[in-house]
Amino acid sequence: MQIRIKCSCGADSCPEWAILELQGIVEAQPSFQDRLQNLEIGQLCRPSSQENYTFTIGYHELTGSKVPLKKPFLVLKKVKLMDVDQRNEDNSAGTELEVVGIIRHRILFKTRPKALISKPQPVVKERASSTGSSVLTK
Repeated sequence: MQIRIKCSCGADSCPEWAILELQGIVEAQPSFQDRLQNLEIGQLCRPSSQENYTFTIGYHELTGSKVPLKKPFLVLKKVKLMDVDQRNEDNSAGTELEVVGIIRHRILFKTRPKALISKPQPVVKERASSTGSSVLTK
């Protein structure tokens, strides 16, 4: 069976994608199990023009770096052709793969996450004057 690959974006203008490689498992809470599509799991940032990235998931922050892949990957979308002229010998509809993007890099997070939870600052009470009123300061 022949499957055609179609790229309508041009060789140099394909959207760039990246792979996020994490050590461990990212699990969704049971309340989100049925709604995983388009679920935002964190925030990916690259400070200024550095090659280091930070990925914040809840109260955890991961630090990673951009690593080039040895061979690039294509991101493909399967399209079924229903045209009568495109039918194969076995009378099934033809299939075409459309290029959605290209992956040339991966962002590797190989260290353990850093916890972002901090202690609340204690409230200190001071006497302001002899009238008995108190002032709260931090």
